[in-house]
Amino acid sequence: MGLVCPSHIDDVSVVPGKEELGQKEKDLNTMSEAKSKVDFKGHEWVRKYVDLEAGRVKPDLVEEYLHELFKKRIAVLDGAMGTMIQGYKLEEQDFRGERFKEHKHPLKGNNDILVLTRPDVISAIHEKYYRAGADICETNTFNGTSIAQSDYHMEPIVYDLNVEAVKVARKAASKLTKEQPWKPRLIAGAIGPTNKTLSMSPDVEDPSYRAVTWQEVVKAYKEQIRGLHDGGVDIIMVETVFDTLNAKAACFALDEFYEDDLKGKFKRPPLIISGTITDLSGRTFSGQTIEAFYTSMAHTKPFCVGLNCALGAKDMRPHIAALSNIAECYVHAYPNAGLPNAMGGYDEDDKDMVESCRDFFESKFMNMIGGCCGTSPAHIKALADDLAAKYPPRIPQPKCTNMRLSGLEMYEKTENIPFVNLGERCNIAGSRRFKRLIMNKKYEDALAVALDQVENGAQVLDINMDDGLLDGVAAMQKFLKLIVPDPAISKVPIMVDSSKFHICEAGLQVVQGKCIFNSISLKTGEKKFIEQAKLLKRYGCAVVVMAFDEQGQAATFHDKTRICKRAYDLLTSEKINFPPWDIIFDPNILTIATGMKEHNTYAVDFIKTCKWIRTNLPHAHISGGLSNLSFSFRGLGLLRESMHAAFLYHAIREGMDMGIVNAGALPLYSDIEPKLLKLLEDAILNRHDEATDNLLEFAEKEKENKNNKGGKKKAAAEWRKLSVEDRLTHALIKGIVKHIEGDTEECRLKVDKPLEVIEGPLMRGMSKVGDLFGAGKMFLPQVIKSARVMKKAVAYLIPFMEDDKKNSGKSSSSAGTVLLATVKGDVHDIGKNIVGVVLACNNFKVVDIGVMCPLDKILKEAEKCKADIIGLSGLITPSLDEMVDVAKEMNKRGFQVPLLIGGATTSRMHTAVKISPKYKCPTVHVLDASRAVVVCSNLLDAKQKEDYVEDIRELYSDMREEYFEGLSDVKYATIQEARQRPFVIKFSQQPAPVKPKFLGTKVYKNFDLKSLVEYIDWNPFFQTWQLRGKYPNRNYPKIFNDASAGKEAKRVHTDAMKMIDDIIKNKTLECRMIVGMYAANSDGDDIICYSDDDRKTELCRFHTLRQQALKEDRDDPYMAMSDFIAPKGVGVKDYIGAFAVSAGFGCKKAVEKFESEHDDYKVIMIKAIADRFAEAAAEKMHEMMRTDLWGYAKDEKMTVSDMLRVKYQGIRPAPGYPSQPDHTEKLTMWNVMDVEKQIGIRLSESLAMMPAASVSAVCFANPDSKYFATGKLCKDQIEDYAGRKKMEVKSVEKWLTADLSYDRD
Repeated sequence: MGLVCPSHIDDVSVVPGKEELGQKEKDLNTMSEAKSKVDFKGHEWVRKYVDLEAGRVKPDLVEEYLHELFKKRIAVLDGAMGTMIQGYKLEEQDFRGERFKEHKHPLKGNNDILVLTRPDVISAIHEKYYRAGADICETNTFNGTSIAQSDYHMEPIVYDLNVEAVKVARKAASKLTKEQPWKPRLIAGAIGPTNKTLSMSPDVEDPSYRAVTWQEVVKAYKEQIRGLHDGGVDIIMVETVFDTLNAKAACFALDEFYEDDLKGKFKRPPLIISGTITDLSGRTFSGQTIEAFYTSMAHTKPFCVGLNCALGAKDMRPHIAALSNIAECYVHAYPNAGLPNAMGGYDEDDKDMVESCRDFFESKFMNMIGGCCGTSPAHIKALADDLAAKYPPRIPQPKCTNMRLSGLEMYEKTENIPFVNLGERCNIAGSRRFKRLIMNKKYEDALAVALDQVENGAQVLDINMDDGLLDGVAAMQKFLKLIVPDPAISKVPIMVDSSKFHICEAGLQVVQGKCIFNSISLKTGEKKFIEQAKLLKRYGCAVVVMAFDEQGQAATFHDKTRICKRAYDLLTSEKINFPPWDIIFDPNILTIATGMKEHNTYAVDFIKTCKWIRTNLPHAHISGGLSNLSFSFRGLGLLRESMHAAFLYHAIREGMDMGIVNAGALPLYSDIEPKLLKLLEDAILNRHDEATDNLLEFAEKEKENKNNKGGKKKAAAEWRKLSVEDRLTHALIKGIVKHIEGDTEECRLKVDKPLEVIEGPLMRGMSKVGDLFGAGKMFLPQVIKSARVMKKAVAYLIPFMEDDKKNSGKSSSSAGTVLLATVKGDVHDIGKNIVGVVLACNNFKVVDIGVMCPLDKILKEAEKCKADIIGLSGLITPSLDEMVDVAKEMNKRGFQVPLLIGGATTSRMHTAVKISPKYKCPTVHVLDASRAVVVCSNLLDAKQKEDYVEDIRELYSDMREEYFEGLSDVKYATIQEARQRPFVIKFSQQPAPVKPKFLGTKVYKNFDLKSLVEYIDWNPFFQTWQLRGKYPNRNYPKIFNDASAGKEAKRVHTDAMKMIDDIIKNKTLECRMIVGMYAANSDGDDIICYSDDDRKTELCRFHTLRQQALKEDRDDPYMAMSDFIAPKGVGVKDYIGAFAVSAGFGCKKAVEKFESEHDDYKVIMIKAIADRFAEAAAEKMHEMMRTDLWGYAKDEKMTVSDMLRVKYQGIRPAPGYPSQPDHTEKLTMWNVMDVEKQIGIRLSESLAMMPAASVSAVCFANPDSKYFATGKLCKDQIEDYAGRKKMEVKSVEKWLTADLSYDRD
């Protein structure tokens, strides 16, 4: 417990005698009896906290009381002080009073000074808010720093102002506490942001200039805090934070005052932090997201964090939601009374504000509510009575033990991120280019180095300015100040790096995000180490700890582990209490292959140390600078980078999870030439004495090769003799690009304005294309080609239209604006691209914002482009949940535009049941591009919209009724009942399972695409292009005979084969494959994979799901994939396989090329071909497994046609598909096979594979195994499954939302 502030103790000048002591004891007894009779109105828990005589909560119990209060109900904060002061219409003399009568500068508007000149007004305002229901009032000290008061030349009175402000507030608080002791009133010392910012320059000519320094801001805040403390404040409130660095300085001053100045004699008051979002971008004025802001401030251990000012409650809502989802402390909001009107006033009355804020409470975001600009006691009373008193308080988020860092955005190091790239090239010691630029003072040019690092994958940016000829502090601060205004760079966290502590500290003082400090060590002894660690904890950064101590640098495994253990114990002890997840050990990567025998173990000792730290120092991270490792091979860049990649492969597997690397230079481990890899690993792992000599011999022979490129030509046709207008129409219909720019220019010269070319012949041509497509006389591939021609013509005209824009306000009319987006976590967009092209061909303006679009981005972009319709696309099942979230948020934000749903995983039933009810406006499922035009036209046609929407609503209502009736009709077995009737395979009566040729993984890079062509299944290709033959000509190749679609199908197939030939010739796409095979046995509904065939060590575990829909036939089993693997304990050694393949490497580059040429046809074509190659690779890989690698069907003789009809032995289901609908099982596959590291296929946050043209599967060999669908799953199985996977039930429900037999909402 902290001591009570001296200002809270009555002055005692006379020592009392025995008689007086006796009388005092009687008085105290009488007083105690009186207190016990005080009515606390049923709130007896409050009694212990209140000092009735003083009329306040006992100072040493404030934080305990607040915790109890916030757990029991939603607390209430006061409203606007400025709004109330304005109502008094005070004049200059009111601000001056007697004390400042002769002051030489005007004081009107300096509201804070009124605590000295008109305390009656301020106390009355406090009392009004307390009586309205406020538990806490803020002191009138928003501008109570010397920095802010300098505007009025009133710096000398800052201390007095803050002391008196607390006393004025205390007068009202004590009065109300004595009247209503069951609801004691508290005082929060308001600390505003000042009128100067540490993160931004006020000088547009010099972005590195700051009007104030960190030290000046800390000093100013500390002076204010001293006054608030001496006045007897209950709470400290750092509010209206628009620059996080200012807020960090305030909290730094707070800790410095209580821990250093007061020597810890007084307990720091509870801290409340309140940020502000300056506009609808959802960021602070200094550019941070809400998550980044919270991460930057979390080290201050706030009692409560929230948002105030700038926005009304409705606009604040998504940002409060984000804060509520991350904050481990309590959360508050005190919004404005709406947005300011044209006259600067606020229009929301108390009832309006209650309704604006209600969603905060219904969504359980709140622990405290109050009001900011434009609010009054009436607003606070309404919030207290109608909301705070009627809703339960929010429960804070559990403690996060992942490392969180922040730049403008938050970065969280989770277990799903195996390695963090710390970009190394902004290091004077590591980059000659960077050093040259800095030494020549070309700081802005040096920013390009930083940007290049971020664009090449650096998740954290390492900055080092150590050079004997450089002022390290000045250089560090200047460069970091220049980074701040560039969001492309400053979005990532910063690592300040120097061998000199004070240079790194200078870096911390100019960065608003949560940084990494590199580094400290025990080199100068424990005392200095503890002192530095405490200071860094106050700054709120993660810290790199070097494996040095008083004896020097750790080189051996023994010394590395000994020093790291000692440092960890000190850091996590009560002396420092440093968060272990913010500790990063650097156990020293030292140079190998030097010729000195004692250096040969350096790399392997580091790798062993990684494993030891992971096992023995919980939550700690491991990093290192790779360049030291290969120092013996300076000048041999390829060899060095290959050495780094090989070293990382082994170190990461043992626990190294971050490192200072050149993010754009490392090759994939699997790309290293085998001979070189063996030489490197021999040296790294110290396999034999000749390793160094062998590597040196290889290095001397290293050489490089270069490649050349070539080009093509085409011929012209008869239609060139037509008029230019007819030529344009012909080119559009036929999709001919060659002459389009020349014809467009010729047409432009015939009209007054370039816009007339678009509105005239081009739009007439596209209208004809739209009519032909609508009538079924043009097919989708033809439409795509037409769009390509249109895009090229428009692109040619754009510069002319921009020149003409100054003199013309005329703009092209369109059928409406449609925004298209693939939702967060999903990377698939072929169908969306096609829809966009078809809509554009029908005169809709299409704004396609790409793939993996977060909810907030979609809605902001929709508002920005004034979308008439929003279209969402997705392929994987988690996208369904994301679409529901978008619909909910659209409803909350009051969107009025129709919502379209499309994509392979979507359905009309899911849209009707799950999405449509969440959004009050029309929500329509669009099956494919051919329906999109009709749907959009109906939704935007004033004459047809009402009837069309009513029909959709009636249809979806009927479908919901049908769906829920169906649910009630379906009966389910419990999971225990289902497990009693599994699919039974008599393993003991079957031949013993075939053992694969190898256990582990095998990688194939640059797999021959030509060999895959015969494995292509062309039917999905034609479906992509929406070419559908009719029976008996429905499938390939019979579709070529179809009277309607055959001709176009043949043409598109021919184009595809030409592109395939070109892809193979020019190696445009690369196919990569990885296959894994493992010893396995089932354990109930799980499948155990073992590290080897001894089956003693469990390598991983696949979790499967079991059917539960009640079977009519009692002999029918309830199937799970684990049924296809022999159970452990039956004496049968079984096996399981898995693979991941991709033909998408190179696709993005090709797409970008075609997009730059405005060639939508080729964009969609190459994506479709990449998908076909990926599926073909999956067929090929599975065939290789069956006939060779695993060999369980080595005599198989099967045509590709039969293969595509699944006539082979065994199955290859994929996570996310009917037999195992849970995408999270991909994580097990990726981890056990090390897929991303081995072949570069990554998983998005929704576990979509990237590149998109990728396929993965788990493979079963048993002849009785078969494909099945799990169907709907019940709550009992979901809870059981979550327990087995060690996941939260809610998380499992989210991943399996489309497969639940119940409504999780």
